[in-house]
Amino acid sequence: MSEAKEFTTLAEAAVAVLETADPREKAKLGRAAVAAWREGAFQGIGSATAPERPGRPETPALRPPREVPKRKITGAPAGRIALLHALAHIELNAVDLSWDMIARYTDHGLPEGFYIDWMKVADDESKHFLMISDRLEELGSHYGALNAHDGLWQAATETAPDLLARLSIVPLVLEARGLDVTPAMIKKMREVGDDASAEILQVIFDDEITHVAVGKRWFDHVCDREGKPRIETWQHLVRTHFRGGVKPPFNVPARELAGFAAAFYVPLGEEFQAQQDSGRDA
Repeated sequence: MSEAKEFTTLAEAAVAVLETADPREKAKLGRAAVAAWREGAFQGIGSATAPERPGRPETPALRPPREVPKRKITGAPAGRIALLHALAHIELNAVDLSWDMIARYTDHGLPEGFYIDWMKVADDESKHFLMISDRLEELGSHYGALNAHDGLWQAATETAPDLLARLSIVPLVLEARGLDVTPAMIKKMREVGDDASAEILQVIFDDEITHVAVGKRWFDHVCDREGKPRIETWQHLVRTHFRGGVKPPFNVPARELAGFAAAFYVPLGEEFQAQQDSGRDA
């Protein structure tokens, strides 16, 4: 915690976390920064220039998705390790995406609550990364043992110049997708007797609801401030900046808990399904 207290502002701490290459040190420094903020150690939010890319370790190697090990939840550990490794990589990116949200947009005239909300999200993401990393080691592996891909940070680069685009894609497409797919993973982990991994995924799922809620709250705030319609703006930004498509089926109850109404995403889900059907018919 003393390292974090050396910084004057939250933005300074955010840049330091982003620039830290060692994953565990990054997560721990982030958690220390949050604790220091709560203890009143910083002189406000401050201002910063976010690095173009966050610090990263030498491993895992970042490869095309086809070269990333397949994730299959079975009684044998290899598939579960591949899944947990992929999730650890997602959570590490989520740590950086949260701190980048703080460092990159300090000049956008946002209230202090914006930065406090993303700091809380960053703290959760660090917790998730450390939990999964510990579980990988319990299973005889570690983060960095397998290949990973760089898709999440490509999304960050794509949306960096536009706060509304960043809010549209990161919490309201990528994290919201976690609400759709995680319950099935939890169920499968329990079916193969891996309750320890299932409990970790349950913590992540519960926290993700609050993260999507944070994204939605600040997306609405910026839209309202700029006089832009919420639904049409979100759909336009997703069509413009996200190439993967918004994939059904959706966990509507969890999304509703986050304040994310079906009117936003169901039309894009229907577009995605129509494109898939058209491709099969061709």
